[in-house]
Amino acid sequence: MKLDARTIAALAEHLEGCELGVRDTPKITDEHPQMDWDDAYAIQDAIRARKQGRGLRIVGLKAGLTSHAKMKQMGVASPVFGFLAESHALPEGTECRVSELIHPKVEPEIAFVTRRALKGPGCHIGAVLAATDFVLPGIEVIDSRYRDFKFDLKSVVADNTSAARFVVGGRARPAAEVDLRITGIVLEKNGVPVAFGAGAAVLGHPAAAIAMLANHLGARGEEIPAGTLILSGGITEAVAVEAGDAVTLRVQGMGSVGLRFA
Repeated sequence: MKLDARTIAALAEHLEGCELGVRDTPKITDEHPQMDWDDAYAIQDAIRARKQGRGLRIVGLKAGLTSHAKMKQMGVASPVFGFLAESHALPEGTECRVSELIHPKVEPEIAFVTRRALKGPGCHIGAVLAATDFVLPGIEVIDSRYRDFKFDLKSVVADNTSAARFVVGGRARPAAEVDLRITGIVLEKNGVPVAFGAGAAVLGHPAAAIAMLANHLGARGEEIPAGTLILSGGITEAVAVEAGDAVTLRVQGMGSVGLRFA
């Protein structure tokens, strides 16, 4: 690690303050170019601790930048991982208030819920599928706190991978009953299809993102607990939304989930 504990705490306070105060900021590596990956995840961990210190529960985990389309859009080459707090969760079909966000975008995802713990190293797709209770459609609302969406990957990790809101719903399916590689999705905005894809867009198989997350946590002496909700990453490029928009995700064999922006 290159940053001291005081700097990590200050950056966590700054980034979470931007989230809660709905204000943007230049990427933090502008002032701290020496930051390494351990620093970035330490800042994210400090943000999580701040939320837990206020009594918020952590309700899930997430993988980000897992599709080739998303990597190309963001100009990066590897996935990142973050957490989901209860303040990020929205009921299916509810409103998402744009006034609480900076520049929201939506991503269509397949969500996993585990029935057994997963721990790396050596976690693989087969282990993930065996440990998965069910899968279902999910929409993640991302909202980078960085000005004009200009950032580098370490800044993204520190900012909890742009986590803002999410909703899951539709029809849950046992993972063994679905070939997630060829499961097709359509993302609609105001009734018009705006993005299409299939599960294979996420690292060849959405479960590969979960395996990478388990291996990432395993290297830190942690695991994915049983009963964890995990967003496996955007299948397509993120789509910008604004007040008045209605978004629906339709997933082959799993029904649909949606939300409105007000």
